[in-house]
Parts: sequence; structure tokens; C-alpha cells
Amino acid sequence: MEIIKRYRFFLILFVGFIILLAFQQTTAFEAIKITGNSLLSMLMLLPPILIFVGLLDTWVSQETIMKYMGEDSKFLSVFLIFLLGSIAAGPLYVAFPIALLLLEKGVRVQLVVFFLGVWVVAKLPIILYETVALGLLFTIIHISFGLVFFYLLGFYIEKKTAGQLPILENEESLMKHG
Repeated sequence: MEIIKRYRFFLILFVGFIILLAFQQTTAFEAIKITGNSLLSMLMLLPPILIFVGLLDTWVSQETIMKYMGEDSKFLSVFLIFLLGSIAAGPLYVAFPIALLLLEKGVRVQLVVFFLGVWVVAKLPIILYETVALGLLFTIIHISFGLVFFYLLGFYIEKKTAGQLPILENEESLMKHG
């Protein structure tokens, strides 16, 4: 029963797909094609990111991270997080392993939320595309509001979750909380 409860969302989607297959075969086969392409795209992006996260975990000590992005960090930490998020490439799901590593290394929750926000709003390719397609004024307004929003959201989440986030020291604790 625990397995059914744990995978209920997948089971609901699977039953829905079977119903779709019974009544709309072409739509069902298109759904399989789109799902397959999405999975291939994800499998092409995640291994390099996971290698990067592993190297970052090995090469950058927790003391260094804490010095620049820990509880006592100031403006430099915001700048470094902005830089890390803005030079990134790939969809948002690629940022989550990096965000988890940052949390494990002791980076403030506010900065991790801000990192995810920068990844969404202010990646260099997005800035260039928006400037060309929508104009410089729109880009400045969009990025400014987005950055302020995610910075304040990070502050709010950090205050609301103070002392409540589990310390993910190994895979066993990750599996318990994930």
C-alpha cells in the first residue's frame, strides 16, 4: 500500500494515458514522442551538471563557501550568487542539484532562493533574447522586479524556515526527506 501511495501521481497519469490511448491513439503516440524527447533532453543535461556539482563539492571547501556565502555574508555573497545564476545554462531543473549542494555547504537559504530566481529571470541568454525581442526597457523592468521579488522571497522563506530545514549530510537522510 505504501508503494501505491508513494507513486499515486504516476499511477494516475498512467491510467489517464491508457484512457487516452483507448480513445485518441494519435494523441497518445504524440504524448509518448514528447515525453521521450523531454527525457532524452533531461538525460543529456543532467550528467554534466552532476559532474560539475561533484567537482564543486570536492574542489570548494565548506569553509570557503561559508566565508563568502554563510550567515555573516554581506553584499559580496549576493553578487556571487547573481553571477553563478546568470552565467548558467539550461532549464530550471538543472539548478536544483546545485541549489542542494549550496544548502549542504551552508549557504543561507535566502541566497539559494535568490540563486534559483536569478536562474529563472536573469540568465545571460534570456537577457539577450528579451532585449532584442521585447526591448531594453521591458528587460530592465522585468529583471529588476524579478530580482527584488526573489531576494525578498528568499528573505521571507529563510525567516519562516529558520531551524526547520533538515541537514542533508548523506544519501540516507536525503531519501528520508525527499
